[in-house]
Amino acid sequence: MLPYLARHFLTPLWGPFRLLESHLILILVGACSCTLLTWLLLPRLWHLLPHDRGKNFVAGSEKAKGKPTGAGFVTTLIFLACAFMVMPFFMEYAIIGVCLLAIMMTGFLDDRSTADWGQLKKGLLDLAISLVAAWTIGHWQAKIAEMDGPTIWLPLVKGPLPGGAFMLPLWLYVIIGTALLWLMINVVNCSDGVDGVAGSLALYGLFGMGVFLYGVLGHEGITGYLLLPHLENGASWAICIFTAAGGLCAYLWYNASPSMVLMGDAGSRFYGLLLGIAVLVSGNPFMFLVATPILMVNGGMGLVKLILLRMMKKLGYDTRPPRSITVNPVHPENFATEEEAAKQCMLVRFLHRYRFPVHDHCRKNLGWSDSQVLIRFMLLQTALMPLFIIVMIKLR
Repeated sequence: MLPYLARHFLTPLWGPFRLLESHLILILVGACSCTLLTWLLLPRLWHLLPHDRGKNFVAGSEKAKGKPTGAGFVTTLIFLACAFMVMPFFMEYAIIGVCLLAIMMTGFLDDRSTADWGQLKKGLLDLAISLVAAWTIGHWQAKIAEMDGPTIWLPLVKGPLPGGAFMLPLWLYVIIGTALLWLMINVVNCSDGVDGVAGSLALYGLFGMGVFLYGVLGHEGITGYLLLPHLENGASWAICIFTAAGGLCAYLWYNASPSMVLMGDAGSRFYGLLLGIAVLVSGNPFMFLVATPILMVNGGMGLVKLILLRMMKKLGYDTRPPRSITVNPVHPENFATEEEAAKQCMLVRFLHRYRFPVHDHCRKNLGWSDSQVLIRFMLLQTALMPLFIIVMIKLR
């Protein structure tokens, strides 16, 4: 909206409107407006949200029980309104906005539902939305570059195209992009369990990717110096990323321990998809190591454990967790007794020895407090992000 106004009021009388053509000004307007609106509206609306029912077998879940959850519903709608105000309008941006709204709604409806949607249903919905988003980005990037397919650039190696890029067939790009987006949605979702952790780590990732898209890939001189492909619409994507980061800052104001509101699946899935989109737009799928190193370990290891246990169960192994990990289980038949657990496969016993997400293991097995989990995870991400940036852009 504002870029449109700037183009139509470029006269001496309306000279200040020229500022609305500045990407930096639009970033500031978007981030500040989203922060302020979220900070003002969220506490006035969270009484309308569903309440957390607690999660079985999750350490410390009783602290969250009864709190309003699904705050991502509010923050996403505010973000979309602010993004409409500061972003240039293209059909592709609109499609991505619909994908972000759809992924938020799947999470919010699950937050509201009294019955669990089930992993298969949620996984297929995530997959469908990821597919649409990946195809949209790939098709648009190919159109902007006026090439037969989208391009990617990789760490350590250089391709034959300008900036060391490789061109991929659209179908291959969509497969890679869909898998990446699906993974990002679920690792952020799995990491939401300690006040401030998922939000703070996602905020780190958004700021990092926003700076990279605006300050590096969006500037032709810098990309030329670093021998990276220039991203023509990098600054426009940075406006979107920083606007969402502003709303996330306001949410964390109320989510700081002890939290007053929870983002729920509505928020975690939205921010996961947005981080995945930022990585995909950057042209380097390995940028997820920069954006979400600790989120990948924290939530990703849980996905690996789940897949391994499912595979072993299909092969006929007893994969039930031992009863010692919970108190008074509702369905004791779903847990193995000490004698049964001792007879299980060594890999199954090893996997059940560690809790996932990793923050659960740190709290239950290592005795870390919620504040220790938050601060230590943030410190680790602070150390790893610049390290991976160097690997991505210098060791080529």
